[in-house]
Amino acid sequence: MRQTRRRLLQTTGVALGGVGLAGCGGQSGTDANESTATDTETATDTAEPTATETPTAEASAATALAAQWNVMRARLHDAMALGHTGQHAAAASLVGDVFARFENAGGEWGAHEGLESTSESAYESFEEHLGAARTGLEEGSAEDAMDALAEAETNLLSAQRGRTSTDVAEVFTIMTFAARVRDVDALATAGLTDAAATVGQEVFADFEGAAVHDTIESAGEEYYEAFEGGMEEVVSAAQSGDAEAVHEAALASSQGAVDAAYELTSEAIAGVAHLSLMGAVGFDAEMAAGMGGPGLGVAHAAGLNGYRIRVRDAQWLYDAGQAEAAKAAAQSIFQHFEGARAHEALEEASEEAYGQFEHEGLEALVTAIEDGDDAGVDDAVATVHGGLTTGIDALAGQNAAVLQSGFFRARLGDAHERYLLGEGEVAATIAEDLFALFEENQSGFHESLEETSEDLYHTFEEDHLAALPDAFRNGDDEAVATHVTGAMDALIEYEAMAGSTAVASAAAAGYVTGRAGDAGALSTAGATDRAETVASDAFAYFEAGANGFHEAVEDASEERYASFEEALGALRSATTGSADAYGAATTFADEATAAVYAIVENGSSGGDVNAAPLVSAVFATFENARVHEAVEAGDREFYEAFESALSDYVSALESGADVDAAAERYAQATRNAAFAVAGAADDAPAMSMGGGGSGSGEDPELSGGPNVVEGVPDDADHVVSMQAVAFEPAELTVSVGDTVAWEWAAGEPHNVVAYEDGIPEGATYWASGGFESEEAARSGWENGEGAVQEGQSYVHTFETTGEHAYFCVPHEAAGMEGMIVVEE
Repeated sequence: MRQTRRRLLQTTGVALGGVGLAGCGGQSGTDANESTATDTETATDTAEPTATETPTAEASAATALAAQWNVMRARLHDAMALGHTGQHAAAASLVGDVFARFENAGGEWGAHEGLESTSESAYESFEEHLGAARTGLEEGSAEDAMDALAEAETNLLSAQRGRTSTDVAEVFTIMTFAARVRDVDALATAGLTDAAATVGQEVFADFEGAAVHDTIESAGEEYYEAFEGGMEEVVSAAQSGDAEAVHEAALASSQGAVDAAYELTSEAIAGVAHLSLMGAVGFDAEMAAGMGGPGLGVAHAAGLNGYRIRVRDAQWLYDAGQAEAAKAAAQSIFQHFEGARAHEALEEASEEAYGQFEHEGLEALVTAIEDGDDAGVDDAVATVHGGLTTGIDALAGQNAAVLQSGFFRARLGDAHERYLLGEGEVAATIAEDLFALFEENQSGFHESLEETSEDLYHTFEEDHLAALPDAFRNGDDEAVATHVTGAMDALIEYEAMAGSTAVASAAAAGYVTGRAGDAGALSTAGATDRAETVASDAFAYFEAGANGFHEAVEDASEERYASFEEALGALRSATTGSADAYGAATTFADEATAAVYAIVENGSSGGDVNAAPLVSAVFATFENARVHEAVEAGDREFYEAFESALSDYVSALESGADVDAAAERYAQATRNAAFAVAGAADDAPAMSMGGGGSGSGEDPELSGGPNVVEGVPDDADHVVSMQAVAFEPAELTVSVGDTVAWEWAAGEPHNVVAYEDGIPEGATYWASGGFESEEAARSGWENGEGAVQEGQSYVHTFETTGEHAYFCVPHEAAGMEGMIVVEE
């Protein structure tokens, strides 16, 4: 049952109460007669425009410039959507990418120079708010970040009004809403249907209060119903966890917005606006693809988590009177960090956290150890912890809570070892410190554990963690063993439930790093028997699976797996001999971090996202869209570059190879297609990254070849209709000896090509053009051979039983595939 508008708005108020997006509806739907401060400034700046700045409602280069800004508006909402998922690091990275692209979008009709020449104040405000948004996301100030993103979008909207007209800017705002609906689709595609539902409710609420609500309704009741009704279906499907239904509803909703645009403005302006939506969806796909695994941010954060654990070893060694060993332990962290992959990542994620860790923390720790300054050591360790925690939160986002669990397990191990050494008060203090960190919800750990499982939450906190300080102080060995084991078991189960294999492995890496450090510290302090036991236990934990860590690293890299086990074995040996046990522990810690990188880069998270359908839908839409002919008529070279880039992007998303390069080429091709539709192809910015299409602007001469005939032969037993991007029927059952004719029915010229590995063994290969292999047929199409054009059909007689799979080369990316089943 579809949700009512009232129900949607009621649930929106609850779901979004704390996200700081209350202002986001304003910038997308500010009434045309109401001006923000920025609008007023823009109006002043454009009161005396130059020849290239004259506001116009006719399609021109200015319209294509406004389209670039609209894609950027949509991307700001992408960042907001990521904020809903708790992926603040990813959102900050996206904002940084928007800024970088903006800085590089030079030229008179590029987004950067165009904004600066349109309104100096809007330009300065836009850059200022982009920077503020990124800082807010990095520092965990989500509300401030969302407010800054809203202001940045307002700057772009005011520039659109100043450079085109209020009415044209309204059409672009409609496309922004359509793009936001497609954001919901992207989140659902990534498996985040809960977040998709939340974002969908936000879009719906903003639309209900926006000026363009009435604008779409004025375009036609059918368009209004398609857009708004589609949004309702999107939210309902997301709440039901049905990603496929979200996709279909999002397509229907956004199509309603596109159709409304054509009713509201000229054909050319509506076409340019539609291309801005296609460009926005391209970035959505890149965003969704990047959400498949935890990303390198988690690997970087795992490395920092290891440092956060290891610095406690330095403190332990110092407390044990091993000042030189403590200093060496602190310096080993410093030395490793200088060459670590996490070094630059931390500095980029948060300069403040970077400085706090390296300069205010580590350097101060070494100095305090040298000076024998007990309080200075404690303060420096706290500073290191604070800086690293900030960095972990920024880099790992919502996964930081799982890494925090790994840290807690390592510290519980520390507490237990100190207790066994007769230091019950120290152990109790460690347990109390962990309790305090948990209560303050550091890294969102408390909240995440409670949301993941209330039973585990109560087991960990109430049954075990809260009981540990007294057990340690009372010297109750049985209670200590029970509560340490109970707390650890609860956290292991939580990590498995809350994180993917890669994230759980990162947490496990932190734990075994801590245990290795404990073994090294115990050996240095002379407790070699216990050191050997701890090292052996760490080895046994890994061999038992370690929440998938063992299998994941083995699958990722046999070489890395061998190095990891070798380092762990070397640690066990060092605890019983004369070798430097803590040095062996340090080497193992480095291997543990390297193992996490291998797992993440191998994609072993079990959450890979196939974002190709998002772009395939663009391909299918374009083939039947009104803007299709407008791009082709505007500039044939840009048209070919756009279709080629679109097809290549689908292929890249399917294979996972060179996605960033394909996305960039598609973004540029879409931008330039808008200039073609606006009648300003000569003003389009230059293409790069191989995005220039054929380069000649001339069509290859099309030819059919053998078995491509005029009309449909009378003796054909079956006819398959070739629509714009589909064979109808897609599957056909025939008998041996039957003749099938594929008749062109719609769209561009097609071809018919059998998949070489999709036909029965012994069957003669078949394809329009008479080619003898799939490779030859694909190459032939590039030269215009094997084409079935209007008024023609391709004919083939089947003599071999079995399934014959085939496709259309130019529309394969849009899913134009078919199957002939031949029976006796």
